[in-house]
Amino acid sequence: MARDTTDDRQIESMDQLVAYLAEGSKPRDKWRIGTEHEKFPFYIDGNRPVPYEGSRGIRALLEGMQKTLGWNPIMDDGRIIGLVEPTGQGAISLEPGGQFELSGAPLETIHQTCREGNVHLSQLREIAEPLGIRFLGLGGSPKWRLSETPKMPKSRYDIMTAYMPKVGTKGLDMMYRTCTIQVNLDFSSEADMRRKMRVAQKLQPLSTALFANSPFTDGKVNGLKSWRGDIWRDTDNQRSGLLPFVFSEDFGFADYVDWALDVPMYFVIRNGRYHDCTHVTFRQFMEGALRNEVINGMPTMGDWANHLSTLFPDVRLKRFIEMRGADGGPWRRICALPAFWVGLLYDDAALSAADDLTADWTFEDVAAQRDAVPEKALATQVGNHEMRDIAREVLKIARGGLNARALLNSEGYDEAGFLDPLDEVVARGTTSAEEMVKAFHTRWGGSIEPIFLEQAY
Repeated sequence: MARDTTDDRQIESMDQLVAYLAEGSKPRDKWRIGTEHEKFPFYIDGNRPVPYEGSRGIRALLEGMQKTLGWNPIMDDGRIIGLVEPTGQGAISLEPGGQFELSGAPLETIHQTCREGNVHLSQLREIAEPLGIRFLGLGGSPKWRLSETPKMPKSRYDIMTAYMPKVGTKGLDMMYRTCTIQVNLDFSSEADMRRKMRVAQKLQPLSTALFANSPFTDGKVNGLKSWRGDIWRDTDNQRSGLLPFVFSEDFGFADYVDWALDVPMYFVIRNGRYHDCTHVTFRQFMEGALRNEVINGMPTMGDWANHLSTLFPDVRLKRFIEMRGADGGPWRRICALPAFWVGLLYDDAALSAADDLTADWTFEDVAAQRDAVPEKALATQVGNHEMRDIAREVLKIARGGLNARALLNSEGYDEAGFLDPLDEVVARGTTSAEEMVKAFHTRWGGSIEPIFLEQAY
């Protein structure tokens, strides 16, 4: 999230919080696609991480992008930490370890998403190359230890950094050493949200398997296909992972609100200052727990929006639905991830087929997949099948959904071609992670350094 929200409307009841989510409902002709992608900046000289300060640091990179784009700066205690397009159509932000993120504009087609990604990477290279900086498309930092990873000067990250070791063993790795590709999609009603959330949560482990792209840690093979997926298994389980209530037939906005109310907060912002609130839940905040601790110590709708942005389930509900299971990757994956989910969720026949395919999967079934996928990827067992077999069926459904949308580019091709990289993974039977490990043991000669050439933007 590029910018934390300010909305001073006082919260009077839980109904307001439910209504806030429900207000995200849109008619089909207003559905859009918002794609986010993160990448690791590194210095070409020595494949070193890029700090915030310095004439060739992240700050200089952001200032150069601001000059090129004319976007408005996002400031935190006098330091630039991001950029936002003046009309809200896109933003650039920093993850804790300097991971550079584009939060794309809400677009109508995958063709537009790919053009957006191309333009962004071209502009970024124009500014970064004179600074000696390139970018790595992976799900996990392959070389730098946590102690070697820079820290960005962002107030919310200071609070999270202190809190994460209290609630899990891998939260700091999540913050500082992972990258993802995400897509944000719309819903038309509570019933539509329910079905999309259910299908998306059940198929999120498959997304992790298809996009598995983080097999190295500290310069060595880590034994996993998706180190990032494994990290999320013990980051902060109060606010992440699978949500059991999504499997309920009558799941609705109120259930998500009820869960979110009992998750500990990270912060509230008052007069531009971040206050650590990790000792209270949002429900306790509503009951007056911060009345005497911070100025204007009763909750606002801005506080609620910010709280929702600090929840990290595999599928996150805000006024849209976020798919959060995929590793970061090369350019083709930036297009493939939204194509996968749009194909499944934005066509009624495809959504029904995906729902039917996964109808018998229980919470326990999906949890077992989620636990196995970081190590086994497409070899994970799903009932009597390997996940690779399920992937074939799901990709067929997604391709049918994109064909049915029949949205063509200038050359007459529809969006289904963006699934080709995933079809290649399934046909080959090995993930990007497995192919890189093979290279490490053969043509890379046991060195991690070639990854900075082969996986760089």
